Amino acid sequence: ITIFFYLFSHVIIALYFRTIVAKGYYFPKDMHETELDLFANEINKREKLIDSVYKITDAAMNLNATDLARDKS
Repeated sequence: ITIFFYLFSHVIIALYFRTIVAKGYYFPKDMHETELDLFANEINKREKLIDSVYKITDAAMNLNATDLARDKS
């Protein structure tokens, strides 16, 4: 039992010191936000491109369907 409490106390103390060291770490928030904005803009551009491809594909399929219907009659 003594060994368990000894090891447990050392683990708790090690985790406590690890959190103290982690609090001192500086996170570059501004740089991170600008990078995320760039990624979001790139995703929006790609979504617009995909939407336009879907519209062109639908228009081509409709045109093809009308041509086939016209050819059958």
